[in-house]
Amino acid sequence: MLQTQEELLKILDDLGIEYTNHEHPAVFTVEEAAQHSEGIQGAHSKNLFFKDKKKNLFLVVTLADKPIKIKEVAKLIGGKNMSFGKPDLLMEVLGMIPGAVTPFAAVNIGDREVKVVLDEELMENDQLNFHPLTNTATTTIAPQDLVKFLEHCGQAPEIIRL
Repeated sequence: MLQTQEELLKILDDLGIEYTNHEHPAVFTVEEAAQHSEGIQGAHSKNLFFKDKKKNLFLVVTLADKPIKIKEVAKLIGGKNMSFGKPDLLMEVLGMIPGAVTPFAAVNIGDREVKVVLDEELMENDQLNFHPLTNTATTTIAPQDLVKFLEHCGQAPEIIRL
């Protein structure tokens, strides 16, 4: 499992993905992140890790300010009785702590089955912002480069309007 921002940024470099990295104090919520987003261009995200009653796992990536109703999202993505994944499962599957969840954690999934869902509305932006495996920075990339990265990790995303 990758644990460092430097390891992730090397993968982005190796894939020829352009990015900008912004360091900031540790943030654990969308609200805290918003306090440090001045000067960071592009759409900001929230990243939600779910488990359903059949033990299916989902990583849902949407706009930071978009209200999410779990039951409605579950219907759209095929989840049954979804709830947030517990911190120990989050660490086991994505190598992340709560507050640092990111689609870049797809690099840690390995052979686990996790359905990665990207909100179509988020993907309509020119630039996207995510934590680079740590909640002390934000990395800006283009939407097509996020898809390229996820496919490189063997996690082809499903893009739907949430």
